[in-house]
Parts: sequence; C-alpha cells; structure tokens
Amino acid sequence: MTPTETYDQLRHFADSWGLIMLGLIFLSLVGWTFRKGANADMDRAANSIFKDDDHGA
Repeated sequence: MTPTETYDQLRHFADSWGLIMLGLIFLSLVGWTFRKGANADMDRAANSIFKDDDHGA
C-alpha cells in the first residue's frame, strides 16, 4: 500500500465516520450540560472560587 493510498483511506474515514463521531461527542457534551439536575452542579462550580473568600476584610 502506497502512502498516497493510505492518506486517501484515512481522509475518507475522517470525512465520513470521523465527522459523525465528533458530532456525537459534541451533542453528548452539550446534552450533559443541560441535563436535569445539572443546575446545582453548575452553580456550585461557578461559586467555588468564592468559597474561601473573606469578603474583603
């Protein structure tokens, strides 16, 4: 198998199945963010930087 044939096969894979896999990963990550019950986790993460804050004193 020549390097050109290998490149063409890998490019064909990336153009078809690779795109589908990346699309599914993207949708999974977006869905994970908006899942039911995630609001408490997001609020906790957003406020975690203030956990040890002494309020300017």
